[in-house]
Amino acid sequence: MPFPLGTVFVYTVSLWDILYFMNRKDILNDILRFDKPYDCFELLETESGDETSFCGAERERRKEEAPQAEKLYRSLNRNKSWLKKEFHTDTNTDIILREFDIGKRSALAVFVNGMADENQISDFILRPSLQIDELNGCADILIRKVLPMQEVDATNERSKVKTAICEGRTALFVDGCTDVALMDTRGFASRTIGTTQNETVVIGPNEAFTENLRTNVTQMRRIIKKPEFICKFQDAGASNHIRLALCYIEGLTNRSLLREVQRRLSNISTDVILDAGSIKQLIETHPFAPISQSMSTERPDRAAMAVMQGKVVLLLEGSPQALVMPVTLFELMASAEDAYQRQPIGSLVKLVRYFGAALSVLMPAYFLAVAMHHQGLLSSEVLNTVIASREMVFLPMPVEMVFLLIVFQLVREAGVRVPGAAGQTVGIIGGLILGQAAVAANIVSTVVLIIVALTGLGNYTIPNYELQLSVAYFRIILCILASLSGLLGFFSGILIAIALLCSMKSFGVPMLSPLSPATKRRHGLVLRRKLRQHSQPIDYSNSEGQV
Repeated sequence: MPFPLGTVFVYTVSLWDILYFMNRKDILNDILRFDKPYDCFELLETESGDETSFCGAERERRKEEAPQAEKLYRSLNRNKSWLKKEFHTDTNTDIILREFDIGKRSALAVFVNGMADENQISDFILRPSLQIDELNGCADILIRKVLPMQEVDATNERSKVKTAICEGRTALFVDGCTDVALMDTRGFASRTIGTTQNETVVIGPNEAFTENLRTNVTQMRRIIKKPEFICKFQDAGASNHIRLALCYIEGLTNRSLLREVQRRLSNISTDVILDAGSIKQLIETHPFAPISQSMSTERPDRAAMAVMQGKVVLLLEGSPQALVMPVTLFELMASAEDAYQRQPIGSLVKLVRYFGAALSVLMPAYFLAVAMHHQGLLSSEVLNTVIASREMVFLPMPVEMVFLLIVFQLVREAGVRVPGAAGQTVGIIGGLILGQAAVAANIVSTVVLIIVALTGLGNYTIPNYELQLSVAYFRIILCILASLSGLLGFFSGILIAIALLCSMKSFGVPMLSPLSPATKRRHGLVLRRKLRQHSQPIDYSNSEGQV
């Protein structure tokens, strides 16, 4: 028997009355934020954004002033003792301390075996340094006249020296100098450029990002050959000192958006970051939102297109994914090859995609609402078919539907986690065997099984993996609401979801842009528009290049 909706209303009104008479009505106001102004960062089409107004700015704790950086010693022996203590060279044998002489002065080259290229150290550091008769100066003279390296930097801070050595660079100490030369000698092995795994296309490039940050930046620069294209390298904010690259186009990306991204990155303070997914969770303002506020992509062409539209892209060292921000719901529903197909075919494919997504979200809950509460909307033939399929089934229809949806997720997760080609076999055979056995054992009905199968096919038409997972869990919630109160609960759940999407913003841009709020230039939300020559980026990101 469905739970009466009137009882919920009576309990809600009674709770409000009790709180009102207790003069504690402010509790619900605090929860629902009826009397709270909207204080989130906004990047509307008519505004440049206010970088001083951010979500929860009044609740952010003030950071203590950073302590003054510790400097290196002038004595080489003291620096060597400090290095041995910091890197635990008595047990950590990977740390190489190579002592030699530059003229009449003692020198020390420090690097990590396996992280640094030994050939570069021998050919471009040791050999030219050993040929010097006299060194009149310190790191600046070494950089200018001795070391034939492309990327060399000088510093006198201990923290920078430790980070550089751990990254695979070589630190060159000279006796009597308080500064050292840091040379880029990284030569560790990395995966070569491969094909995409999750964003496969039939038409278009197939190159994917790798775990090497330099390679990923190079792939971006191969597409965006503009001097205004900026790749700013910085520390990600974790204790393992993973680097990231902040990619944008100077003069096109909105400055307020760039400052907001940098502010959120500067607030990261955690023990370890291994993937771009960790960065995504740490910089988003709505952790319990139904969908993600940034988009992950493994395709350099898609990331480059986002940068050319005025967005900001984050590349993380060790991660084959790029983060694109801001993002909208319609961009999450877009495929990588939409731009490479002709208009009629592209429009047809997008229509099928949106139809499959709508079928996946709405079909199970709508069937439950009609079959349980509004049987008059069904024809006699359909109603007889449903009754006949459930003649020997002992489970209630809502439990049956939710059970099959959860089983579908189990089969999907098992197919993903099983290594190699066996994953597809597990998905197909597991689904067939479970479905046939469940029907034969009168656990589920054939009609519900067909609906769940169509729901699964429609779910796979959604191109974004994270959006697929969000839709799967929202589908179960919608089924529960529809089983409790029929079409009223069904449409109430849809309205709540739309309200949540309307209230969400991705780095100041509404998630339903350019539909709501409407912008001046719409670029084919569902149907593909004719490909024309574009001289301006999309306007809802309010790029600096807008007129």
